[in-house]
Amino acid sequence: MLGRDELLSVEARNILTQAGSKLLLSAASSWEIALKVRLGKLDLGEQPASYVPSRMEQQGIDGLAVEHVHALATHDLPQHHRDPFDRLLIAQAKHEDLVLLTPDPAFSMYDVRVSW
Repeated sequence: MLGRDELLSVEARNILTQAGSKLLLSAASSWEIALKVRLGKLDLGEQPASYVPSRMEQQGIDGLAVEHVHALATHDLPQHHRDPFDRLLIAQAKHEDLVLLTPDPAFSMYDVRVSW
């Protein structure tokens, strides 16, 4: 969203810039970002602990905590997608009735609303 907005679809860009859109970033995504930086798979130019909160504030993005009910709901999801972070995002979206913004086609195999 921030570094390579040319990869965003028109629909995704519209959602992100629409005045009434409430944007949330899951703590699971922050965890995945921190792991990728630690493994050298992602370079933010600064530490994730400062990068993520500052960008969330700049973009008007609220945090979405990972609750026990979210983690436990991953058990009931079909095995369409094996990535644990993605499965947690799917469980959160389903439980909180949220729309997931992702280009990953595997997400649409679940009973959640997906947009891209």
